[in-house]
Amino acid sequence: MTSRLGTLRLGTRRSLMATTQSQMVADAYTERTGQAIELVGITTFGDVTKAHLAQLGGTGVFVTALRDKLLDGEIDFAVHSLKDIPTTQDPRMTLAAIPARHDHRDALVGPVKFADLPPGARVGTGSPRRIAMLSALRPDLQYVPIRGNADTRIGKVASGELDAVVLAAAGLARLGRESEIAQVFEVEEVLPAPGQGALVVECLTERADLVSFLGVLDDPRTRSAVAAERAVLAALEAGCAAPVGAFAVDDGHTLNLTASVVAIDGREAVRKSAAGSPSEAAQLGRRLAAEMIAEGADRLMGEHSH
Repeated sequence: MTSRLGTLRLGTRRSLMATTQSQMVADAYTERTGQAIELVGITTFGDVTKAHLAQLGGTGVFVTALRDKLLDGEIDFAVHSLKDIPTTQDPRMTLAAIPARHDHRDALVGPVKFADLPPGARVGTGSPRRIAMLSALRPDLQYVPIRGNADTRIGKVASGELDAVVLAAAGLARLGRESEIAQVFEVEEVLPAPGQGALVVECLTERADLVSFLGVLDDPRTRSAVAAERAVLAALEAGCAAPVGAFAVDDGHTLNLTASVVAIDGREAVRKSAAGSPSEAAQLGRRLAAEMIAEGADRLMGEHSH
């Protein structure tokens, strides 16, 4: 298939992780369609500021700069980590493709497995969700909020500043650093962030030709799973800055969804599962969130809002 689109400009954050995953997506399109794609590096406020993400208003900081470039016409499409995308979608933008998800789990990087870390060991993570869920498993460890790219975080273990760090397994795999993983946490232990391990390809809604072209990489099962996960998050976010985990699997017939909200000290949690039709993913997520709120999830979350 030869393209009438010319060379497409793919906007990406400049971090190694972002450019690596953007290049993977570009290569997949070129392989599938023969389309020429060039990467355009963009520095975002989230990349240069030293503030913690929670203080920045969370996820949207990396996405905004790329969306601005789309609106300015400087790039044709952008690739994001799905978990960075705010749950309220901007109607000017279309999530044209959600490719098949990579590993959804969290991973521990360090010299030993989680159970073998000595009491009081310092474990670094930038995520309140991870801190809460890990505290539920091991309240005897110290959890240290950190930020920076994967290299920086892993470097803190090598330098002895931290005993271990927790990162998304998918990101470590994309960077070719699986060999440094001491342990991958199963969802029974640590429930991932909604959309974790999935990428999303976004373009302007008005570019119908592009929406259609980009759709060739869309994976319907991943799309329904993350729609359910994000619907839980959207429904809970109304009252919450709390650690929310959610994970769904679409087996082609049934969508199975599990979600949890955990108090930041890990001592209390509301965790529920539900199953339904993949075509009603968002409804399933909203229903599960309502059940969680009925069981006190919003109270757990209220404790975070100080």
